[in-house]
Amino acid sequence: MLSNSLVELDRRHLIHPVSSFRGHEARGVRLLNSAKGAQVTDSEGRTLIDGFAGLWCVNAGYGHESVVEAAAEQMRRLPYATGYFDLGTEAPIRLAAALAELAPGDLNHLYFSLGGSDAVDSTIRFVRYYWHAKGEAQRDQFISVEQGYHGSTSQGAGLTALPAFHEGFGLPFAWQHKISSHYVYRNPLGQDPQTIIDGSVAELKAKVEAIGADRVAAFYVEPIQGSGGVLVPPKGWIKAMRDTCRELGILFIADEVITGFGRTGPAFACEEEGIVPDMMTTAKGLTSGYVPMGAVFMSDHVYETIAEGAGAKAVGHGFTYSAHPVSAAVALEVLALYQGGLFENGRKMGERLMAGLATLADHPLVGDVRGRGMLAAVELVTDKEKKTPLPAAVQPATRLFDRAWEKGLIIRSFAQGIFGYAPPLCCTPEEIDAIVERTRAVLDETLEDPEIRAVMA
Repeated sequence: MLSNSLVELDRRHLIHPVSSFRGHEARGVRLLNSAKGAQVTDSEGRTLIDGFAGLWCVNAGYGHESVVEAAAEQMRRLPYATGYFDLGTEAPIRLAAALAELAPGDLNHLYFSLGGSDAVDSTIRFVRYYWHAKGEAQRDQFISVEQGYHGSTSQGAGLTALPAFHEGFGLPFAWQHKISSHYVYRNPLGQDPQTIIDGSVAELKAKVEAIGADRVAAFYVEPIQGSGGVLVPPKGWIKAMRDTCRELGILFIADEVITGFGRTGPAFACEEEGIVPDMMTTAKGLTSGYVPMGAVFMSDHVYETIAEGAGAKAVGHGFTYSAHPVSAAVALEVLALYQGGLFENGRKMGERLMAGLATLADHPLVGDVRGRGMLAAVELVTDKEKKTPLPAAVQPATRLFDRAWEKGLIIRSFAQGIFGYAPPLCCTPEEIDAIVERTRAVLDETLEDPEIRAVMA
């Protein structure tokens, strides 16, 4: 009875993120009641493996009492303090120092936000201030990558290159430009890694030249494109793009909101190719989703340029909840859990996940299996040779998500017919194996759909 009441209250009052308002009214909400480790329980008592860690964010897994206690202790002692007016508290200071130590290279300065979207939005402001401080205010053009995701703020959504975040919003802005994705499986240049790398480098250089070499401020990229379908670039791609930005004299911003904190193996995906961005954004795994928090990592040279440019003046960018002490206390405890064994377990389980998903490659509906560590995708097709996507009538984003749910598995089911995986780093071998087997069961059942049989006959 309570569940029915909540469903109706939800339908009447709660606006869900990135949803069809009318579609959600018709479908209703699924209620989650509790969670522990890598598993969640819904209002009907069904237990599911959360193969997507909430929204790529519960990296440490659910129910860590030490995290709950860290938040409660901070709330009892000092639940809030502003960072304005040169005030500060212990937890954010210690967190900034710990993250600077963990980060690659000279990313020694931290600005804290509430999440990934406003972290990206903050970098836009910092990039502009940087170029103003250098006396090059005309550098006001930004470049990102097709099928990339950089948040949902008014400016960040324009760097995002997914149609749903543009339609009806008047985006992207004229100063936001795109180059093609590396998308290996469907790349028009073919699948040879060096050809894709060379093509991307050439396209970035051509884009900068077309805009004007003295106009471009920064290039934004995810080490792995998450919301575009878990698109993994060829090895060497991200380093080549970073080197090209240095050659062109533009700032390189790495968006590690999804890939940060052990998601792909190391603490940060940038480490895999030894690159150091000028700025880096994180969120999600920073607090394992227990409380909201994001961060901008700023390199020494960017920090010094902004500091010298401002002089005695305040840099006019700030949020009421920046460096929130409760969020920082949670992040410190989550970081301790990562370094106390979860990073290592995530590496082992990531290898097991990729090996398990690879066994699905011979299924009639599987066109591509890709990923790195605990971040993976299976792309579905009806013709492997032609790479024909699933027919829209199958409604992958809803029907296949529902089907996985009924089998006790939560995954991301993209509208284009891609399953996305990002399990908690705490997963056991048995849970990883169950993710694979439940996926296989979803594929087998989908193979019998009339819409599928009609096109594969």
